[in-house]
Amino acid sequence: MGFSDSPVIAVIGLGYVGLPLAVEFGKQYRVIGFDINPVRILALEGGVDSTLEVEEGELKKANQLTYSGNEADLREANIYIITVPTPIDTHKRPDLTPLIKASELVGRVINKGDVVIYESTVYPGATEDECIPVIEEVSGLCFNEDFYAGYSPERINPGDKQHRLSTIKKVTSGSTPEVADYVDRLYGRIITAGTHKASSIKVAEAAKVIENTQRDLNIALINELAIIFNLLDIDTESVLAAAGTKWNFLPFRPGLVGGHCIGVDPYYLTHKAQSLGYYPDVILSGRRINDGMGSYVAAQLVKSMLKKKIEVDGSAVLVMGLAFKENCPDLRNTRVVDIVRELVDYNVDCDFYDPWIDPIEAVSEYNISLVEYPERNKYDAVVLAVAHDEFRTMGIKVISEFTKAKHVIYDLKYLFDASDVDARL
Repeated sequence: MGFSDSPVIAVIGLGYVGLPLAVEFGKQYRVIGFDINPVRILALEGGVDSTLEVEEGELKKANQLTYSGNEADLREANIYIITVPTPIDTHKRPDLTPLIKASELVGRVINKGDVVIYESTVYPGATEDECIPVIEEVSGLCFNEDFYAGYSPERINPGDKQHRLSTIKKVTSGSTPEVADYVDRLYGRIITAGTHKASSIKVAEAAKVIENTQRDLNIALINELAIIFNLLDIDTESVLAAAGTKWNFLPFRPGLVGGHCIGVDPYYLTHKAQSLGYYPDVILSGRRINDGMGSYVAAQLVKSMLKKKIEVDGSAVLVMGLAFKENCPDLRNTRVVDIVRELVDYNVDCDFYDPWIDPIEAVSEYNISLVEYPERNKYDAVVLAVAHDEFRTMGIKVISEFTKAKHVIYDLKYLFDASDVDARL
């Protein structure tokens, strides 16, 4: 078995995960960046990344990277890396549709001796049990005889300019020992932080899914503590600051848990566990707490308004931030909308301000219209839902100018001192 040291690599899916990968490989190898969205392809060809993950200068450095939405172009590749989303459906069950469609696509263009590598987060066993059979059926080729597979889970953190693809250690794996070595060497060419070769594809899949499950549970614990401390009339941030003076106290903070990873990945693991007859109490309990925080925040806001004798019915509330996290234009699975849905039940009129979000995307994803800039003296309450640097720089004095004389400012993200706001999580 021999694999090329100068492969042509196809990266399928050019989102937050795929584009940085295509760019890094494109500095050393010929890379075909493939995406089914023609608007995305045109933007990238023009040197613009709407996700803001890769700057124009970095795009130019990938001088061997070309973009395409034409399936026929993929036939030139011999390494296929799949970086499509793995969401959940409305019942919180894994939705493998993008992954299956990408596998079908590879099945139509793959040749003997080629390698397909999955980066999308899945439950242990999904690559070999769900995806590979699709490629076999469509291509007519035999797994581990005619073509091979690897799994190297993505570790991209949207909006994080410190931890980049090349500076985060990469887990790799392969369907045979030889393939595992080859995949590891391939990634080793672009990952300066080094690689960790897992003993199997299933081990690599499991490692990825528990990374975010662990974070989810830690945040759920802090969220539950925040609820308890609110009942005790104790400031949560003050408690965490005091506890944080111990060297081994973990620095998690309460808040909404959204996005395409932490709020989604645990459901892949729990789905697999339940299919095997095991009910994962702890993981699902953490998910219930985190999924319920939007409703809790809305209830706390209403309570604060009532304490100040502000009429809730028909009131105007400004929600500052719609992205799922700070300093990032990513709207996927944002849990800010949970707060809004709850406030709508109280007949509250909400305006949204987020300088990071594309207004067209906000409408298409959630039917939410953004204000260009908040009006002065308009709002009965303000919810600081996302900790964008712009909001911190704006300062509490400017934010207070958006409100009426009698108002509530709810600081969900501890942007300001407790003495400067009316309520905090």
